[in-house]
Amino acid sequence: MARMYSRKKGKSGSTKPLKKSAPWMKMKGTELEKIVVELAKKGNPSAKIGLILRDEYGIPTVRLNKTRISEILKKHDAYPKMPDDIFNLIRKAVNLHAHMAKNKKDYTSKRGLELTESKIRRLGKFYIRKGELPAKWKYDLEKARLLVK
Repeated sequence: MARMYSRKKGKSGSTKPLKKSAPWMKMKGTELEKIVVELAKKGNPSAKIGLILRDEYGIPTVRLNKTRISEILKKHDAYPKMPDDIFNLIRKAVNLHAHMAKNKKDYTSKRGLELTESKIRRLGKFYIRKGELPAKWKYDLEKARLLVK
């Protein structure tokens, strides 16, 4: 698939095949759920929870238990109000806007800000359709600043 904002072709990617079992993994589903919920209550996003599980607990993937981290968090009401990917883009846009306030002639960053805000709006439409964001949600820089801080 081609890149959206550049004239380059995309890289073909492959995913690792999901193995049905990891013989070294001793935890069962309920223990794993407790750890995931604990890590979420400490303020870790789902991507970081996956990294912690991999590095500290030796769990290659939560999907071995036929669930995802986000499903576990939704089940225990620990899922954040805004999905991680759009929140990270909003944080990036706020930081870029602060940079642009100091460096008005940085046109490369200005283009990056435009592209980032475009991605936020597109993702916002997707999440509104999916029902994860309210129907009247709209990207606003002032609200984004409050959300990030």
